[in-house]
Amino acid sequence: MLTSALLLSGGMDSSSIAFVERPRYAININYGQKSALAEKKAALAVCKLIGIELIELDIDCSVLGSGDLNGTEVLSIGAKSDWWPFRNQLIITLAAAKAVELGCNELLIGTVASDGHHKDGTAEFIRLMNDLVSYQEGGLSILAPAIDSDIVSYIKRNEIPLELLALTHSCHKANLPCCQCRGCYKHQNTMEDLGYYVHE
Repeated sequence: MLTSALLLSGGMDSSSIAFVERPRYAININYGQKSALAEKKAALAVCKLIGIELIELDIDCSVLGSGDLNGTEVLSIGAKSDWWPFRNQLIITLAAAKAVELGCNELLIGTVASDGHHKDGTAEFIRLMNDLVSYQEGGLSILAPAIDSDIVSYIKRNEIPLELLALTHSCHKANLPCCQCRGCYKHQNTMEDLGYYVHE
């Protein structure tokens, strides 16, 4: 029997996947990112709405971070301002450790097609992480069910309700949307493409 957990940031992508996949558990990680409190509140609200148990992990890794998510200088080797060295590898590893403790067979992550501007948002990265994690004790698989979809198409195809989208938090820099980071821009553009925001 498959038991799944989802790495749930409280953002639009992972929250939409939670609505569709209905995993047994959702795992939210405060790893020292600037928007951790708002992400946790969003994750709690999403889980309450759809009836999923939320597991909260607080593991401060901020001494390792960079860029918008950490409120520090962007490293030149990163492709975008929100690049944090090995972030997805780090948080997938932390979530995987908890997932095997919970008896899960699968760990779902919220990667979508547009995340491919970072190497840790590509299908190849997911394949490599799955190979590494599933090789080890526990037999846990790493899956990205929306990796081939843009978020607008995914939301439309799966009829994700506005009620859920309104609970999400996408800002990379703060617990209140700054409206000046890549996360905020993506959230606004997605809502516009869905027809929820109309400019005068």
